[in-house]
Amino acid sequence: AAAGAAPAVDAWAERAAARDLSAAELQVQLDLQAQQQSEEEGKAAAATTAVEEEEVPLYGGGAAPHVAPAAPPPAKKVGLHALRRMYESGEPLSVLTAYDYPSARLADGAGADVLLVGDSLGMVVLGQDDTTEVTVSQMVHHCQAAARGTRRALLVADLPFGAYLTPQAAASNGVRLVKEGRADAVKLEGGVRAAEQVRAMVDAGLAVMGHVGFTPQSVAQLGGYRVQGRSAAEARSLLEDAEALQEAGCFAVVLEMVPAPVAALITSKLRVPTIGIGAGGGTSGQVQVFHDVLGLYDKLSPRFSHQFARLEGPMRAALGRYCAAVKRRSFPARRHSFGMSDAETRLLEAEFGPPPPPPAPPARASRA
Repeated sequence: AAAGAAPAVDAWAERAAARDLSAAELQVQLDLQAQQQSEEEGKAAAATTAVEEEEVPLYGGGAAPHVAPAAPPPAKKVGLHALRRMYESGEPLSVLTAYDYPSARLADGAGADVLLVGDSLGMVVLGQDDTTEVTVSQMVHHCQAAARGTRRALLVADLPFGAYLTPQAAASNGVRLVKEGRADAVKLEGGVRAAEQVRAMVDAGLAVMGHVGFTPQSVAQLGGYRVQGRSAAEARSLLEDAEALQEAGCFAVVLEMVPAPVAALITSKLRVPTIGIGAGGGTSGQVQVFHDVLGLYDKLSPRFSHQFARLEGPMRAALGRYCAAVKRRSFPARRHSFGMSDAETRLLEAEFGPPPPPPAPPARASRA
């Protein structure tokens, strides 16, 4: 506005000299010119504001103008029958953990067949030392969030430590994970000793996944993070555990930290898919922890995990750029803010006075 006002003043000054206008007449003309110019600029600003408010969403818009991407075609939901067809055709099953809306949305969009809301959330999300502190209520909470981000994959929820001590408790808590958490199926650890719990849940109408080998909820009892089934006797016991789960009604069995030959043997003996984690490539599918795949967990790094990306560095750098932009007042820019019409601005200023000038960027530290 200031840049456009100077030529107008000069023009009126020249006309005043030619027509010998009085100072009062000149001021009247200048006031009229300024009012017209202000109204024109107000209309232009209001139009710009309207376009910005129409095109830029309140959240998640990035930079203006924002063009919404085309909606993806509806994905066909993976159910137990689809998993069975994959298994029978020899197609490996891809399983990833997910703990909330963004992780589920990303993993589901990447094509995972199964998403597991694992009690590993105690470690990789809540920062706990192991999985035994996780409660049923926490599992329900995280399942609800993950369910909102899942369109295609089968969503499986872990029954946490202590939630299935009896068949009745297993059925009750399993129903809660499905009814309140919106999971499609539930998972529990243990073999022969958990068969009755599996039967109770199946009788209650639940789809159940089993888990044998290294069972993280029993880490203290097992003497730490140790491979299971390294002797022939232990391997035979693991096979009996897996078969017991199958006969009780499990639609799949996780094999964790089991020697590859043992996992391949168990896979060949079962009529349901096996999902391996640290069990070699001879299983029906593989499961990995979301944070391990993306290099986002700073503590335990299991030998069987693989970082397909190391995103902690780029994420930390992006967050650092944001903090630096705030410190030097380069963020937010005009496109990140909302305006109001000149008419409303004048009403506001008439009551409260003009707004204070924007704060100046901080001075750079001197190099002594």
